[in-house]
Amino acid sequence: MAKKPHILIIYTGGTIGMVVDYKTSALKTFNFENIYKNIPELKLLNCSISSVSFENPIDSSNMNLSYWNKIADFITSQYDKVDGFVILHGSDTMSYTASALSFMLEGLAKPVIFTGSQLPIGDLRTDAKENMITAIEIASIYKDDKPLIQEVCIYFEYKLYRGNRTTKTSAEQFEAFSSPNFPALAQSGVHLKFNKNIFFHTKKKQFKTTSLKNNNIILLKLYPGITEEVVRHILNTPNLKGVVLEAYGSGNAPTNKWFINLLKNTLKKGIPIIDITQCVAGSVALGKYETSAELLKLGLISGYDITTEAAIGKLLYLLSTNTKDLKTAFETPLRGEIS
Repeated sequence: MAKKPHILIIYTGGTIGMVVDYKTSALKTFNFENIYKNIPELKLLNCSISSVSFENPIDSSNMNLSYWNKIADFITSQYDKVDGFVILHGSDTMSYTASALSFMLEGLAKPVIFTGSQLPIGDLRTDAKENMITAIEIASIYKDDKPLIQEVCIYFEYKLYRGNRTTKTSAEQFEAFSSPNFPALAQSGVHLKFNKNIFFHTKKKQFKTTSLKNNNIILLKLYPGITEEVVRHILNTPNLKGVVLEAYGSGNAPTNKWFINLLKNTLKKGIPIIDITQCVAGSVALGKYETSAELLKLGLISGYDITTEAAIGKLLYLLSTNTKDLKTAFETPLRGEIS
């Protein structure tokens, strides 16, 4: 690539964009227009950088579909102008956003790397600078005139993960994220080491964005003693369009007649039910045990080893695209989200 890659930073909110006002000891938003002044190490990178912020940055606990659509639309508007994107985002819902964006950005052939931090950028022991600097560096790497990374990722605490394979596993450790069912794409040490054989590359030639519609879906997590009244109430949610069922182990659930009948009635309404495991690692195997054999007969959709975050994003995406054979589409890997 003759010219230096140009990387666009999009600040949505979160701890990484906060600095301490030493006069008042209060946190205030970091001014990204002075990014080189505040993080002079960025001048050493082989890229140019620009930044844009949400007009009103949000805590990631307030993230929702309208913000996901806003991020996707902005990436689309800048897609032909820049070489890569680094999205600064609060860590609490980062895996949800990265998962959703992986489906929304169809035909993606440039890096979209999410990062954040556990401590504000102005703190003495902050993890923000390393996360941001390395995320930008990875986004700017080209090989054979093409970006090395061409998918939605999360970079956090020395590791680059496929975004739709991640889950937040710690509220206190710098290593806040893990990818239990898929290896890290890269590891940062003295050198950046990439696992290039597992990178995702789209087969679609044209980039386009699919906006998510506000379809009513619910996440139903099973627990011992869950009652018929609770399950019935949840499954009778008005205008319900889909259910993500967090089952036990390899997709197992109670065999009580009332539970099976409630699932059967939901399916009769044309409402898909995705069976995923509430275990951190592992995969659904419907029919492996007696406690999931009936679910297989009913026609529940297997989520295999998908994360909860990716299951929600994928279901919303498929509902928004009016996919006819939703079972086949969900059980097929679209962006490397299932094995």
